[in-house]
Amino acid sequence: MRSPLPGMDPYLEQATIWPDVHLRLIAASCDAIQAQLQPEYIAVITPYVTLESIEIAPTRQTFVPDIGVLHDDASASSTTSVAIAPPPLTLPVSMTIPTRYARIEIRSVTHNTLITSIELLSPANKRPDADGADAYEAKRQKIFQSNAHLIEIDILRGGIRPRLARPLPVASYFVLLSRSYRRPLVDVWPIGLRDALPVIPIPLAYPDPDVALDLNHMLHQVYHNARYERRIDYGAEPPPPAFAAEDAAWLDMQLKAAGVR
Repeated sequence: MRSPLPGMDPYLEQATIWPDVHLRLIAASCDAIQAQLQPEYIAVITPYVTLESIEIAPTRQTFVPDIGVLHDDASASSTTSVAIAPPPLTLPVSMTIPTRYARIEIRSVTHNTLITSIELLSPANKRPDADGADAYEAKRQKIFQSNAHLIEIDILRGGIRPRLARPLPVASYFVLLSRSYRRPLVDVWPIGLRDALPVIPIPLAYPDPDVALDLNHMLHQVYHNARYERRIDYGAEPPPPAFAAEDAAWLDMQLKAAGVR
């Protein structure tokens, strides 16, 4: 089954699904890029581990204990057992766990020089703390001081966006491209909920031409191969932040038309 939406599916942003989406999309995109590269380039997947805070819903069986009086014939007294009150609520707990992610690096075969770094942002990259967005920004600045190009694919609505000198327009998702020879200028693709993800250029070393990455095709291929419709409850609301009223109404209409809500 294909995703019921034309572009990014916000239900894929769920904390229990996104790490799998991330790794599959990185792998599929790396293969698609590698197929277009000349022999002097290689596209490699570089894994890393980050700490993610996720909600874990406990699994438990609820039962009502019997309440009774125990009579001891050997004694003259009787002991009354005390009824234990069942919990009125069962809530998920927040746990910090190590989570595997990856980036794509295009390198020269001869000297292993980094040509282009492609980041598919994770929740940790966008978390508002020193180990999250601040640490990611420090890595960005190192690339900005190098001769490597940087592509940032941000298809998570929550958290802090990659920092620019001017505010980004209002949009659900973004792709940013920083070509080494055009800094400090950055090319920006704002993407709405109703939009297909763009076909983006992947720059190489001068004077070689860009290659292309069809993000929408990659995402829908991953969705189909992973059978995410079996894991998603489209009857529930998508993960936060909430959409504007018009987008929420459009999303509801699309899901009903696809027969998943």
